[in-house]
Amino acid sequence: MLLCIDIGNTHTHFAWVAPGGQQQAHGQGEIPTGDLPRLPTAISAQFPSVRPLLGIAICSVVPAATPLAIAALQSLNLPIWQIDHQSNLGVPLHYPQPREIGQDRLANTAGAIALGPPPAIVIDLGTAVTFDIITRRGGYEGGIIAPGPALMTRYLHEHTAQLPLVEDVITPVYSAIGKSTVDAMRIGAVIGFVGSVQACLDRVLLELEAAGEPTARIITSGGASAVVAGRLTQLTTDIPDLTLRGLAAAWALNRQPPVPSS
Repeated sequence: MLLCIDIGNTHTHFAWVAPGGQQQAHGQGEIPTGDLPRLPTAISAQFPSVRPLLGIAICSVVPAATPLAIAALQSLNLPIWQIDHQSNLGVPLHYPQPREIGQDRLANTAGAIALGPPPAIVIDLGTAVTFDIITRRGGYEGGIIAPGPALMTRYLHEHTAQLPLVEDVITPVYSAIGKSTVDAMRIGAVIGFVGSVQACLDRVLLELEAAGEPTARIITSGGASAVVAGRLTQLTTDIPDLTLRGLAAAWALNRQPPVPSS
């Protein structure tokens, strides 16, 4: 098994994943990204007896946190590999400045390709929402970045005098008419967020159709995927552990072949 670690803006997720990424991650755990020195302890508590391990695969969208994680993980005495824009993802990067692409988006691309051929659209719904578009003609083409629902309510709270901080943006809303300030903010975050995702998705699908691409697989992932579940007009597949599985897929594509025994 491979230890895969996704360092996000808010939380860091980890799990054991079989190389190749086709199989589901095992026993996911998480800690706050601000608490990375405690990562080996959290891993050992979650998986006290999983052995042997082939190594550690990492992606990070917090560059300042990455050295802290790597320093902490040295105590596990395992080889550490980090995905980047030069890694083999299973498709080419058709992107002017590939080093700008977030490592989580690279992992999601590798994960989507490990599960089926292009075209595919990955919608990762977390602190930020990212769309990643993978085509049959060009591989990774680019995507969209937008605020997640929690950022919407936090921004309103931080930039107004009277609006409270609303943290529950997952529970469904059943009316478009809010009967309190909190209700009104939740409606804006939940219904408005779904509408934003739908509008972006519709436009991407139109462009792919105009380019002659076949119907794309649509994969959702991330902590806010529950907000859009069953609310988009297109059929989607939710794969909560896509980033971790993508790390395992990319690791398998990039690892050095074993040296033959003499």
